Amino acid sequence: MPVRPPADIRPCGPVVIDLPGRRLDAADRRRLAHPLVGGVVLFDRNIESREQVAGLVAAMRRIRPGLLVCIDQEGGRVQRLVEGFTRIPPMAGLGRAWERDPIAASRQATAIGRTIGSELRAVGIDLSFAPVLDLDHGRCEVIGDRALHRDPRVVTLLARAIVHGMLLAGMGNCGKHFPGHGHVGGDSHHELPVDRRSLRRLLAEDAAPYGWMGETLLAVMPAHVAYPRIDALPAGFSRIWLQDILRGQLGFDGLVFSDDLTMAGAAVMGDIVERAHAAIAAGCDMILVCHDRAQADRVLANLKWRPDPAFGRRLAALRPR
Repeated sequence: MPVRPPADIRPCGPVVIDLPGRRLDAADRRRLAHPLVGGVVLFDRNIESREQVAGLVAAMRRIRPGLLVCIDQEGGRVQRLVEGFTRIPPMAGLGRAWERDPIAASRQATAIGRTIGSELRAVGIDLSFAPVLDLDHGRCEVIGDRALHRDPRVVTLLARAIVHGMLLAGMGNCGKHFPGHGHVGGDSHHELPVDRRSLRRLLAEDAAPYGWMGETLLAVMPAHVAYPRIDALPAGFSRIWLQDILRGQLGFDGLVFSDDLTMAGAAVMGDIVERAHAAIAAGCDMILVCHDRAQADRVLANLKWRPDPAFGRRLAALRPR
């Protein structure tokens, strides 16, 4: 049966913004009330304590009850909430544990997923952008120990266990960075990495978990990485990657988030408004515009958006049960 949003939640738009500080100012309140805003992603600068985060989320909910509040709470180097929260080890440790005892590692992965989900839900956060599905090729510093393993089969099984734990806590999930960021040396925050492998190899290795995860995978975030043997455009702006391969060939029917459109890896697509339109035209359901309030305001003032008929269903599947 399709998941339907509660009747008292106003429809949300596709833009996911961030906040400059730990409390809302007048500009934040105006921005949150904009009909095109559908989500907020929290960063270190927004976090002081467990109680303060809960208060911040509650304040946003009073302005926009249907807002999707997100965070990167992967563990290891990428854990925004630390004080008062369980310290989650880097995901590479689960891969090493798998090599010793796959059953114990799977149980540990489920426990980690449940801990992440339950602790975030306790302060009102809806979604962690996790798990990382990138493979550990040993050549990408920005991924590094965020990756579970080199073998896509191990990554899939451990990621399914993490997702299971998150779902037990009432939290959705978002696999990233499709079709794979682990084979390139560059960091898409600062440049556009280029991966020159063939489609056959990418589908057999890095992209494989996105098909194998099945219906447990509720959202995907594509990489700001170019794969010129498939398409000259970075994956997050490519209909070939998002429509033909992710949805068509791999059968994914969940929600697609862009990665942050202010990143250098997205700059090849033009100014911020051009990037926003290009990401949505390619197949992104929601677009992140973070770390630059002026850029976010430009998108909100200029974005032309007509939701995909499946948008509401895909978004509702990410809301807490």
